[in-house]
Amino acid sequence: MEIDTYDVVVVGGGPAGLQAALTLGRMHHRALVLDSGRYRNDPTGHLHNFLTHDGRPPAELRALARADLAAYETVTVRPAEAVSIAPEAGGFVVDLADGSHVATSRVLLATGLRDALPDVPGLAELFGSVVAHCPYCHGHEFAGTHVALIGSGPHVSRLAMLMQPIAARLTVLADGGALDEETAALLDREGVAIRPDPVVGVCRSAAGARVSFASGPDEEVGGIFVTTALTQSAPFAEQLGLDLLPSGCVEVDAFGRTSLSGVYAAGDLAHTSAVPMPIASVLNAAAAGLVAATAVDADRVLALVGAVPAAG
Repeated sequence: MEIDTYDVVVVGGGPAGLQAALTLGRMHHRALVLDSGRYRNDPTGHLHNFLTHDGRPPAELRALARADLAAYETVTVRPAEAVSIAPEAGGFVVDLADGSHVATSRVLLATGLRDALPDVPGLAELFGSVVAHCPYCHGHEFAGTHVALIGSGPHVSRLAMLMQPIAARLTVLADGGALDEETAALLDREGVAIRPDPVVGVCRSAAGARVSFASGPDEEVGGIFVTTALTQSAPFAEQLGLDLLPSGCVEVDAFGRTSLSGVYAAGDLAHTSAVPMPIASVLNAAAAGLVAATAVDADRVLALVGAVPAAG
């Protein structure tokens, strides 16, 4: 069976993967980007907090990135989904959903995460617009409005303090949960309202969203923040036996190296043990892609001069 071979296979066509490919292309690596066409920020119409790209649709940013990559003849972007990755013969073989296979010396994972929303009817339909999880990405868009924060864990106090300078009014929707005494005292001291009633649904309204409860009146809000549960969007960390962190993300060093030689990870699927969770930011993902690509290049050079073992 004939298999195409590349220096590096980048799995994932979001900001981390595309930036990694750009860096690899500039260093004349023969690199393949496998793009499944699914992205964590698919639900949102605009990305924010990215210098010169603030407010740009994510699909437009990816199109611009692919246009940049077209100038580098050693880089191929392929609209294909990887389904498995396995070490083989000093490198790796990547199996694709279309039944084909590619071989590579090194793999750079940029497959991202999935967000699991709280089980509240209507949240999923509004996620990425009126419902968000990152104040740095979407907080400004709710400026001057009544903002709701769903949840009862200690995280709601942090969210409230982040949004306090932005929102006209804040309400924590405990959704039937119990706030701990410290959190409740802080919210009370800072003038943040608390609705303890279970939330039974949200829907779009003229103000932004209408929140309905098991008892009591509805709340009209301009925006809603939730905390999502994070899961890997692809099975490759498990397949390759990579070390994971308590967050469920792949553990990497400061340069994006994983616990398996020859495998690198960039973007929000991975972070170092120095931080408790990944930074959900398009700009940070792109920066991580650049750094991981430089690690690929550095390890290639070190392997050539005998300073480190070969990949795989």
